[in-house]
Amino acid sequence: MSSGRSLLSVGLVVTFLSGCTVGPNYKKPAVPAPPEYRGLSPDQAGRSTAVSFGDQKWADAFQDETLRDLIQTALKQNYDLRIAASRILEARAQLGITRADQLPTVSGTASAANERTPQAVGRPAIDTSASQVGLSAAWELDFWGKFRRATESSRASLLAQEWAQRQVMSSLVSDVANAYFQLRELDLELEISRQTLATRRDSLRLTQILADGGATSMLDVRQAEQLVYAAAASIPDLERRIEQQENFLSILLGENPQAIARGRKLVDQPHAPEVPAGLPSSLLERRPDVRQAEQELIAANAQIGVAKADYFPHISLTAAGGYQSSALTGLFASPAGLWTLGGGAVQPVFEGGRIKNRVRLARARTQEATLVYQRTVQEAFRDVSDSLVGYRKNQEFRVQQEQLTHSAEEATKLSNMRYKGGATSYLEVLDSDTRYFSAQLSLAQAELRELQSFVEIYRALGGGWETP
Repeated sequence: MSSGRSLLSVGLVVTFLSGCTVGPNYKKPAVPAPPEYRGLSPDQAGRSTAVSFGDQKWADAFQDETLRDLIQTALKQNYDLRIAASRILEARAQLGITRADQLPTVSGTASAANERTPQAVGRPAIDTSASQVGLSAAWELDFWGKFRRATESSRASLLAQEWAQRQVMSSLVSDVANAYFQLRELDLELEISRQTLATRRDSLRLTQILADGGATSMLDVRQAEQLVYAAAASIPDLERRIEQQENFLSILLGENPQAIARGRKLVDQPHAPEVPAGLPSSLLERRPDVRQAEQELIAANAQIGVAKADYFPHISLTAAGGYQSSALTGLFASPAGLWTLGGGAVQPVFEGGRIKNRVRLARARTQEATLVYQRTVQEAFRDVSDSLVGYRKNQEFRVQQEQLTHSAEEATKLSNMRYKGGATSYLEVLDSDTRYFSAQLSLAQAELRELQSFVEIYRALGGGWETP
């Protein structure tokens, strides 16, 4: 009865002492969040809601079915995402290794030996044999929380890798969308160039007929040829860029360079004129890079406790038991049993400042991780503000570019009418047509920038990492 009470008392003492942990507990750094994002439109300013565009799943954010298929393929096959998944497995295994330090280690042993001592003067030959089996256990008690702090750090590192994978996923969704829209913009430029080339060839034939009839000079023919050659020269360059863009998109998909399927045209891609940005405070819970930086801070903070625990004694228990006999048949007989129990403590006395500097190192790394976290939060706020103002201003630019293109188209029609009526030279036609062609290409690029700003808002708000 008394031995049972003693064991209970020892267990309670061990439990109490093992509940002590040195080092600071994690406290989230204060990062002031603005009341609302800068860059909101006048209609949005002052009426921010909790609803955020980043909360939408990527399948809802992008309506082009072909683009959805491409994103789905990328999420399955992209190498960067698969590398990030492998890092999660590494961190999970490291957590298991670290957590095992809190538990006893048990080892089994078995040995057998036969020995013969040769005959000597006055002594016969001697044969001896010995067999032994046993178990040994060792346990370093976590009195000061060193192993628990290390486990806390490893667990935070695992969560950081999980958020890192989500960050890769979010960036991948945005990269595929941007690359696809870039491809569709190049397709539109190629379509414009081919249409322009066909129109200019018709104009060249007409000018040649007029020159043959003496109604105009060869100078007009040469100027018409310049328009044809300029449009023709743009086509092979666009075809090169399109094929290279397909190669780039193929790599994002985790595939070898190949042709890419097309869906809706660039001008038919749906996107809302305004998107809800949500509350800035919620961005800290939404953005994967912010969450990753926080988990890395938690891991660094726990390492302070690991370092400080070395100031205190390392207390360990050992035990061993088994059987030893000179005859294998009598190995497990009662007299053959043996056992040992022991305990020990090791207190560092002189380390040359090693422990102190380890603590300093851990504190410095925690301070660095704190600053990285705070910087990441500020950069997240900036990303959202930049994307909001970029989307709004790119919309305004696209509207103006549409008006410019319409005006250049009308000017080209009037120039052709004036030339055919003999009221002007072909130089005016050349100038108007060149301006119209340039305006069409600029409008296509403006459409692309607007869509890319739309994608950037989605990424900046932390969208894209949730599976549909």
